[in-house]
Amino acid sequence: MGLLLSTLKRNDDPSLPLSFPSSKSSSSSSKSNKLFLLKILPKLFSMTFNSIVDFGWSVMKSTFLEDDETPIRSNVEGVEFLPTTISHVSFSIQHIKEIKSKLGVTINDVICGIIFYGIRLYMEERDYKSRKLKSTAMAILNTRKVRDYRTVQDMLKTNAKGVWGNNISYLHVSVPKLQDNPISNPLQFVKKAHKSIKRKRNSFATILIEKLLRMEHKLKGPEEVAKNIHRTVRNSSLLISNMVGPMEQMALANHPIKGFFFTLCGLPQSLVVTIMSYMGMLRVTIATEEGFIDDQKLVLNLNKAFETILHEAEMM
Repeated sequence: MGLLLSTLKRNDDPSLPLSFPSSKSSSSSSKSNKLFLLKILPKLFSMTFNSIVDFGWSVMKSTFLEDDETPIRSNVEGVEFLPTTISHVSFSIQHIKEIKSKLGVTINDVICGIIFYGIRLYMEERDYKSRKLKSTAMAILNTRKVRDYRTVQDMLKTNAKGVWGNNISYLHVSVPKLQDNPISNPLQFVKKAHKSIKRKRNSFATILIEKLLRMEHKLKGPEEVAKNIHRTVRNSSLLISNMVGPMEQMALANHPIKGFFFTLCGLPQSLVVTIMSYMGMLRVTIATEEGFIDDQKLVLNLNKAFETILHEAEMM
């Protein structure tokens, strides 16, 4: 992404750098050390327990624990080689922020809740019994120490570890069932996504997974790591990955860019969801197994989920 963005300029003023939404969170430093210790010790025990549980579950998902066959998971052997349909749906970041403020969650929580709710609506529409079946989303996480994008010039100037190459981990998030979250209360999908993601991100599971992959790479080689990741992806129902894009309009060789997206190919799944922010909009791209998933109905249900959750949040 650093290489790509190094070739792009701001459309309004090429001399200015592209700017990105800030990911920094505010923190209070006025608390006393004693109060801090009283609060951190229970959290530390909780994090340790959650880390063991989440890491163990991820290992099982990488070996023998599979999701059920559903309208979004065909479980066909060699699904990664079948034709794929690419579709898009866009949401206003301003509306996403309104939901975020009302519920006291993050933007990622809101978009995950919308996606999960839309997927469940689609699954129920295709097969009512699937509302009781197990589906898991595999979220890809960036674990590099350098959080922002670097230009090629900046990367060449530094030898800091974590600047080059892929540094990723993942976490598994259960897609809430409609039987657990009545349609009359769709905001529960956002709240459950927030609770699950917060718990897993505050555990050491993602760090342990990354260490495990690195150790396996060192001891057994890249082919075994590839088999492990392939099996892990296959045992889940969908993969979710997101990237932060510029807030201003970009231009390539003085040609304004109206929009852009990314997706992932060659994954052993019937559904892959990628999210990209750009110019105040979130574009959700869905790559679906052609002939198995009705991409147009899925898009309609994602839009319905967004409108319903936005309406419910505004009524709070």
